[in-house]
Amino acid sequence: MQARYPSAIKASNTPFDPVDIALITERIVCKKGSRKYTDFYCTGVYGGISTAYAVGCNLRCVFCWVNWGRDYPHNTGQLYSSQDVFNTLVHNAQKKKIKKLRISGGEPTLCFDHLKAVLDLVNKTDYLFILETNGVMLGRNPGWVEELKNYSNIHIRVSIKAGHEMGFERRTGARGDCHILPFRAVEFLVESGISFHVAAMTDPRLMSKEENLTMHEKLKYAGYSDYLEEEQCDPYPTAIARLKKAGYTLWKE
Repeated sequence: MQARYPSAIKASNTPFDPVDIALITERIVCKKGSRKYTDFYCTGVYGGISTAYAVGCNLRCVFCWVNWGRDYPHNTGQLYSSQDVFNTLVHNAQKKKIKKLRISGGEPTLCFDHLKAVLDLVNKTDYLFILETNGVMLGRNPGWVEELKNYSNIHIRVSIKAGHEMGFERRTGARGDCHILPFRAVEFLVESGISFHVAAMTDPRLMSKEENLTMHEKLKYAGYSDYLEEEQCDPYPTAIARLKKAGYTLWKE
């Protein structure tokens, strides 16, 4: 299993099924209700947020800034229970006097039962939990969106990686036909009434004007016409290395 597990993608990458990779990754990073994390800290985004840095993702985005645990989760991180994660998030938030919590660094919807257990605890407080997701598994499992409706203090940020099949395959390593899953997640979230917004990696060095237009059309078709958070690719060392390996040159050497 480990030999076939995709790490940082190359220009000649063979596309993988992100749902299959999600299930494989869960077997690596989830054990009996616990999940692997590497760090807990507070950062200034969202006006201040307490963060649990998780291990494991089902996409291999070439512009991703997170540490190499994304690509090599087998020997990365330590297991924490949902109670441990909640306690540490709140402890750090109290020290900084901030009222927002999140799981970042990996895809939070992996180990979904673990995530729900954290949300069950957060739901008893006045903290806001921001769920940052690539939307693949929510698009694959509409029932999960229904379950998330049970949480009153959650806001979801869906990150769109591409506007069409070719862009998705080229920049995430996943099969192009799966590019539609995040748009389905948006559609399900619109129907659910859950608080959420859409972000997209629209850096023109990565996404053409034509693809950007296609993305907007698909969001409109999904029923979304609210705020779009447009992301730019920042020169983190991990992002530079991943982009170079995939055949991109965004910055001069």
